[in-house]
Amino acid sequence: MTDKLMPTAALDASLEPSRVSRRTTIIRRLVLLAIGLIAAFGLPWFVYPPVAMDIAAWALFAISVDLLLGYTGLLSFGHAAFWGSSAYVTGLIALNLGVPFPVAIIGGMIFAMLIAIPIGYLSVRRAGIYFAMVTLAFAQTIYFVANQWKDLTGGENGLQGIPTTFFGIEKVETQAFYFYYAAIVMILLGMWGAWRIVHSPFGRVLVAIRDNPARARALGYDVERYKLIVFVLSAGLAGLAGGVFSISHGFASLQELDWTTSGKVVLMTVLGGIGTLWGGPVGAALVVMLEDRLASSGFEGIGIITGGIFIICVLLFRRGIWGTARDLLLWARIKFAPGDKAAPPREDAIAGSPGDLP
Repeated sequence: MTDKLMPTAALDASLEPSRVSRRTTIIRRLVLLAIGLIAAFGLPWFVYPPVAMDIAAWALFAISVDLLLGYTGLLSFGHAAFWGSSAYVTGLIALNLGVPFPVAIIGGMIFAMLIAIPIGYLSVRRAGIYFAMVTLAFAQTIYFVANQWKDLTGGENGLQGIPTTFFGIEKVETQAFYFYYAAIVMILLGMWGAWRIVHSPFGRVLVAIRDNPARARALGYDVERYKLIVFVLSAGLAGLAGGVFSISHGFASLQELDWTTSGKVVLMTVLGGIGTLWGGPVGAALVVMLEDRLASSGFEGIGIITGGIFIICVLLFRRGIWGTARDLLLWARIKFAPGDKAAPPREDAIAGSPGDLP
C-alpha cells in the first residue's frame, strides 16, 4: 500500500498549478474590485453628480438584465415594468410617508419582486422570442394602468417633487454630490448581490439551463422553478435601480415604464458584453455619457448615434466591449504562458459562465 501512495512532495507538486491558478484568480478579482470601487466613488469628481448617479442606476439595471440574458438565456423586453413600477412606488412612499429614501427604495424593490412572481410564472414557460413578447405585453399592460390611474400616478404628468429625505442630514437632502455617496452604497450592494448569485451553485445551474435546458432537466433540476427565481431576483435588482433613479431625479414618469426603456437597457447590456456582469456598467457609462454630451450640444438625433454604435459593436465586437477585452486577455495569457501554448481556451470562460475570469 505504501509503495503505491504518491510521495508527499509529488502530491504537493501536482496540486501547485491549481493553487497558483486559484491564487491568480483571487488576485485578479481583488484588483478588479479595487478598480471598480475607485471608479464608483471617484465618478462624481469627474462627471456631473446627477449624471454619475444615472450611470450607477442604469449600470445596476443592465446587470439585472444580464442575469437573465447572459446567464439564463432569457431576453426580456419588459424589464421596464420593474424599473418603472419601483420608481412610482418609491416616489409614493417617500411622498406620503416621509421616510428616509433607503426605506422607500426598499419598498419599491419589494413591490417589483411581488409583481414579478405572477409575470414570471406565466412567462418562463416560454423561450426565445415568445418569452420576450410575453414580458413586453405585461410591461405595456402596467404602462397602461399607470397612465389611466391618474389619481395615484399623476398620469402623463407623473409624480413630481419626490423628496430625498435622509435622517435629517441636510447636505444629502439638498446637494446631488452628497446624495450620490449616500445612494451609491445601495447600488453597490445590489451589484454584490448579483455577483454572489452568479458565483454560487445556483448560478452554475443557471448557466447549465442556458446552455442545454433539456440536459439540465434530465439531471433533475426544475428548470421553470430556477427561471422563475432568477426572474424575481432580476426584477428586484431592476426595482432597486429604478427606486434610486426616481429619488435622484425627484420624479417618476411614464417614460420609466415605456418599452423604449427596456430596449435601452438591453442595448447597454449588449454593448458592454452579455454574460460578464462588468459589461453592464461599461455599457451604461457609454450610453448615458454619450446621451448627456449630445443633449448638451443641442443634437436631437441621439437615437441615430446610439443605434449606429450598437450596429458597429454587434458587427465588430460580437461579445461586447468588456467581453472582447476579456477574450483578448485570455488569448494573450494562453499565447504567452509557459508550457503548452497550443492549449485551447476554456469554453466556460469564453461563453460567459462564472469561471475563473470575472
